[in-house]
Amino acid sequence: MFDLVSFIPRAIAQSIPLLFGSTGEIITEKSGNLNLGIPGVMYVGGICGVIGSFLYEHSFEDPSQMNAALGILIPLICCLVGSLLMGLLYCFLTVTLRANQNVTGLAMTTFGVGFGNFFGGSLIKLAGADVPSISLSTTSGLFRTTLPLADSLGVFGQMFLSFGFLAYAAIVIALVSSHVLTKTRIGLQMRAVGEDPATADAAGIDITRYKYVATCLGCMIAGLGGLYYVMDYANGVWSNDAFGDRGWLAIALVIFTIWRPNVSILASILFGGLYILYLFIPTGTDLAVKELYKMLPYVVTIVVLVITSVRNKRENQPPESLGLPYFREDR
Repeated sequence: MFDLVSFIPRAIAQSIPLLFGSTGEIITEKSGNLNLGIPGVMYVGGICGVIGSFLYEHSFEDPSQMNAALGILIPLICCLVGSLLMGLLYCFLTVTLRANQNVTGLAMTTFGVGFGNFFGGSLIKLAGADVPSISLSTTSGLFRTTLPLADSLGVFGQMFLSFGFLAYAAIVIALVSSHVLTKTRIGLQMRAVGEDPATADAAGIDITRYKYVATCLGCMIAGLGGLYYVMDYANGVWSNDAFGDRGWLAIALVIFTIWRPNVSILASILFGGLYILYLFIPTGTDLAVKELYKMLPYVVTIVVLVITSVRNKRENQPPESLGLPYFREDR
């Protein structure tokens, strides 16, 4: 029988990296930048958090003596700084130098994965581990601390309150991002930059500043998805190439939600559930059937893309200048 009580917490836990990644990418794309380097950014965010945590945790003979606040802040700051640098690199190449955004994004994904694997492998050798992974259990315990009410609320607490603080931060960030994009002057100007940068420029809006800020902020948010995956979902264990295709699922989620961060909250849970559905449906030893189940998030995205294209509503379309460099002298 399908175990819903076990399935929903697993689906929510699986959805948080997707929610961080999709929220960050939506903010980036609303400014007109198409950053296909999000998978690499999430990878860099994860490994930078691991580096900071590893150096701090291993500076104690007894990790239990760690300061809890520093145990959280150090990997968090390292993650944000690493992700910010990736965002600055992308902006320098695509906004300042006007390089092709598709090629730059794909190159950054390759770079990010290589960066993570290089430093991850280096830390594994430094730790002298018998297995090709690093375990940061003490730091993970800090990130996985649940709400005090979780245990006392029975099934409800187990299903919805048994997560670390980053899970709830992802929801808050998505809601705040949605409000800023739709209800504030800053959001209006950012969307104007993404839709028609020439008109926005004529109105006195600083195109370069908005693209830099939106892309760097989006990368920092996406990087938190990598940190969450390592410290919370994977129990503080880093293994090279363990992140899988979650970065690409986050990009697919942007299309699925029609560029709306608030919709991403439920949509990411749906994607997270579809991603692990094969674990809860008996398939025996038929590995081919399991692989078919793993395709479900992408199939759903394709269906939504077809439907929105057929309906052809303007509000369901991507920003008009998405992926296009802006040349001021062409006006």
